[in-house]
Amino acid sequence: MARFSRVERKTHETDIAVEIELDGQGRSRIATPLPFLSHMVDQLARHGLFDLTVEAKGDVEIDGHHTTEDLGIVLGTAVARALGDKAGIARYGEATLPMDEALVTCALDLSGRSYFVFRVPLPKAKIGTFDVELVPVFFEAFARSAGCNLHLRMHEGENLHHIVEISFKAFAKALMRATRIDPRVAGIPSTKGSL
Repeated sequence: MARFSRVERKTHETDIAVEIELDGQGRSRIATPLPFLSHMVDQLARHGLFDLTVEAKGDVEIDGHHTTEDLGIVLGTAVARALGDKAGIARYGEATLPMDEALVTCALDLSGRSYFVFRVPLPKAKIGTFDVELVPVFFEAFARSAGCNLHLRMHEGENLHHIVEISFKAFAKALMRATRIDPRVAGIPSTKGSL
């Protein structure tokens, strides 16, 4: 059975639609008004092996905050819906990945409880037209709407582009591992019987 969902969110500030197939091949079609954000979200599909379509419009003439946060909300909701009752999933995922001098760990738990810890020191700066301070905004919005514990921690890093990009790639790998079906898991992976 396909683990697929489509979620749309339209407000006075944004108009976002996301489609995700969790058991994909890394195919993507990403369109946002923020080129660097589009590049980062594309990393999620390619390194998480999710088939992902994103169509996002937003009031970027004000700034990129609303678009970035709402995309995190919609993507998190789409993942949660595609997971259904979470029967058979691995639940936990972790990845520590390097990109040149940068090294970042992402760990997550698809527990149904949202909690976000971000230990990636980022300056108030821009990469292209993208405000770097929006990186944790995206991840926190995802954690809230997906109902997951999400921790990101930088061990090494100097180049801002490398630090942000490897954070998204580590997130992609951790999410892939947490969402995968483990044939050894019988039912819901929790002593509570539900997630």
